[in-house]
Amino acid sequence: MQFITSHPIVLFFVSIVLMSIAGWLGNTMLGTRLPIAAEARDDFKLVQSATLTLLALVIGFSLSMAVGRYDQRKNYEEEEANAIGTEFLRADLLRAGEAAAVRSLLTQYLTLRIEFYQTRDTQRVAQIDTATADLQTHLWSAARDGAAGQPNPLSALAIAGMNDVINTQGYTQAALWNRIPLAAWMLMMVIGVFCNVLVGYGAENAKGKARLLLIMPITVSLSFMLIADIDSPRNGIIRVAPQNLISTAQSLPKQ
Repeated sequence: MQFITSHPIVLFFVSIVLMSIAGWLGNTMLGTRLPIAAEARDDFKLVQSATLTLLALVIGFSLSMAVGRYDQRKNYEEEEANAIGTEFLRADLLRAGEAAAVRSLLTQYLTLRIEFYQTRDTQRVAQIDTATADLQTHLWSAARDGAAGQPNPLSALAIAGMNDVINTQGYTQAALWNRIPLAAWMLMMVIGVFCNVLVGYGAENAKGKARLLLIMPITVSLSFMLIADIDSPRNGIIRVAPQNLISTAQSLPKQ
């Protein structure tokens, strides 16, 4: 299930197959064996409307969750760029040797962070994570040694800035892991299946309206795909572009 929700196109085709089968079963099985009596038609429409409303609410809440997480990832990308740019300037508060080392390491670190946002290769992501952790160790050591060489309030600012650089990367990683829970996806799927069963069940003279029974599965599947696309950090079309990091890289002097 995690693989399906992480790949919007796969989720779309899985959803449309499930919803179409549900609508077909509701029409051919239930509609044929348990036809709705005329006096029960109004009650059935009430239940059908309530179920469709519940599906719309669940989809709306899930979309809101996905958009909130997307905005959070964008905000942390901006914070990373600001932290790196600020620390690059604060490196001047250290001694010349340590300042040059910090700026050189920050330039390499910035390149890695840009690639982290742009790549889709999971193996490359793992390599970037390892290299990032290694660079963070070297960055902290360089800043610590520089501050220890001349302990004063100004060098403490360089240490605080380096702490922000490392912390913002952790916040970004936490935001990438913060996805819509699988339980919410399963709930949407189940409600979507029930809704399509009810739509197929309540369709009258459906033999000449087979195409109309596809409208609901397609609509629901497109909604699921949109939510998954926004919620997926790497596999969707809607992704966070490292615009602020790229802008910061372009503004830094060449090392």
